[in-house]
Amino acid sequence: MKDYKKIIITATTANSWIYPEVKNWAQTTDELIDDVVECYEAGAAVAHVHLPRGKEVETVKKIRDRCDIIIQAGMSSESIPKREGDFKAKPEMMSVMLTHHAEHFTQMKVDILHPLNELEDYCKKCKEYNIKPEWEVWHHGSYWNLNNLIDKALLDWSKPNILTLFFNWPGGTWSPPSYDEYVHRRKHIPPNCVHAVSVMGEDQMKLLVFVLTHGGNIRVGTEDYPFIAKGVPAKNNAEIVKNYIDICRHVGRDVADPSEARGIMGLK
Repeated sequence: MKDYKKIIITATTANSWIYPEVKNWAQTTDELIDDVVECYEAGAAVAHVHLPRGKEVETVKKIRDRCDIIIQAGMSSESIPKREGDFKAKPEMMSVMLTHHAEHFTQMKVDILHPLNELEDYCKKCKEYNIKPEWEVWHHGSYWNLNNLIDKALLDWSKPNILTLFFNWPGGTWSPPSYDEYVHRRKHIPPNCVHAVSVMGEDQMKLLVFVLTHGGNIRVGTEDYPFIAKGVPAKNNAEIVKNYIDICRHVGRDVADPSEARGIMGLK
C-alpha cells in the first residue's frame, strides 16, 4: 500500500433521511452533544453536526468544553441568512453545496438552487468569521464552480480546500456508489484538495473500504446509513465509527486524531 496520510473519519450525527423509522440518533440537544463526544472518544476527528436552531453558540461551546473534535456545521441546503447562528457559533468548518440540491427522501423532497453569487458570498462570510468551507461535491459541475471561486481569488489556493464527495443520495444529483464513479470523480479533483466520501444506503461499506484503501477519507454516521450491518441498526454513532476504525486498522490505515486532522486540512 502507498504511504497515505492518516485517514480522517467524519461522524455525521443527524437523522437518516431514507430510514426515518430507525431513530437511533439524538432527539435532544443534550443527546446530540453526548453523541458528538462519544464519536470523538471512539476515534472520529470531525463531527458533522446540524446545530439546533437558536442554540448554535451554546451547542458548540458545550461540545468544546468536553472534547477537541473538529466541528463541521451542516445543513448546506439552507441560505446564508438562515445560518447566521452557525456563523456566530464559529465552528471550524461549514458545509457549502457547490451546485444545486435535488434530493428525494422518504418524507421530504429538496430542490434548492445555489447560484455562483451565493457561493461567492459564502467565501466572503466564511473568511469574515474564520470558518473553512467544506465543499459538497455531487458531480463534476461542482469542480467548475470551485475553480471559478479560486480564479476570482475568493479562496486561498495555498491552503487545502476541503471536499466531500457524495454518492447514492437519491434525487436529481444522484450518482452510483461504484468504484468507477469514485475513480472518475477523484481524477478530476483540483490540486491541493483533501477529500472525504459520503455514501447513502446499504452499499456504503463496499465503496468506503475501496476509498480508504486508496487514500481517501470517509464520512459515516446515522445521516448517511444508520446500520452497523444490513438490517441491523447501530446502537449509536460511536458504534458506527468504531466499526470503520477496526476496518482501517485491519487494512493498515492509521486514523488521525483531531490535532493531526487539523494539520492535514490546514486548520488552525
